[in-house]
Amino acid sequence: MTERLTIFEVGPRDGLQNEARQIRTADKIALVNMLSDTGLTKIEVTSFVSPRWVPQLGDATEVMAGITRAPGVRYSVLTPNLRGYQAAHSAGADMVAIFGAASESFSQKNINCSIAESFERFAPVLEAARADDVPVRGYISCVTDCPFEGAVAPDAVADVAARMWAAGVAQISLGETLGRGRAEAVDAMLAAVLAEVPAAGLAGHFHDTGGYGLANVAVAVARGLRVFDAAVGGLGGCPYAPGAAGNLATEALVEWAAEQGFKTGIDPVALRAAGAFARRLKEGDDDL
Repeated sequence: MTERLTIFEVGPRDGLQNEARQIRTADKIALVNMLSDTGLTKIEVTSFVSPRWVPQLGDATEVMAGITRAPGVRYSVLTPNLRGYQAAHSAGADMVAIFGAASESFSQKNINCSIAESFERFAPVLEAARADDVPVRGYISCVTDCPFEGAVAPDAVADVAARMWAAGVAQISLGETLGRGRAEAVDAMLAAVLAEVPAAGLAGHFHDTGGYGLANVAVAVARGLRVFDAAVGGLGGCPYAPGAAGNLATEALVEWAAEQGFKTGIDPVALRAAGAFARRLKEGDDDL
């Protein structure tokens, strides 16, 4: 039997959140609908954060209301706090995600609190989600490098991952936020994290800024991970990480998986069409 690699599509959220030009709500909905028709089973649609912090995603409620939900697809959203969770739950999110960091400086820049304080914020979200039977995903940023502190110790990542896992997070996405992390650094980080969290509870989220994305996926696969985040068209980048433009492209990951003998269930032709549409959004094509 062919082994399966699951791709968690983050393009509509992580791919678009940093775009300076406001993208029309109808176009965001159209992108999600195109992705729903590719065979993807996990799509991160948007983020219920304050529009003051991420103006691009201020239409989260409208986007969630407008998408056409495909059978077998789980639609996830990012939630920074209880208020965000409540809005996401009301909007019908199938999964929510909390986000933290392995670097104190990045935690302060990204979510305006320390790592310890971030767990205080997570607690009510996890409690509410548990009561509503909504699975929670946890992001950890800067798992190899921080734009403010440099190299991040593997043990620091393992500590945050262990705390998230103990708190009841269903899956932890390990974010190589800058696209600088080489395979050796990713492997050392994974060795530390896997001592605390099983591979089945982890996902890899690799930016491709330095061209290391697929090499890092290969390292993670060798360590037993089978879930990977990617953004259609290679869109994205963190607004609080200078120089971190470019998530690993979903198209490249699907092609690599097929070459390695993994099944993804994704139609590459439909995915390329969605990727072309996503790039036109980024380029500001007014004829869409």
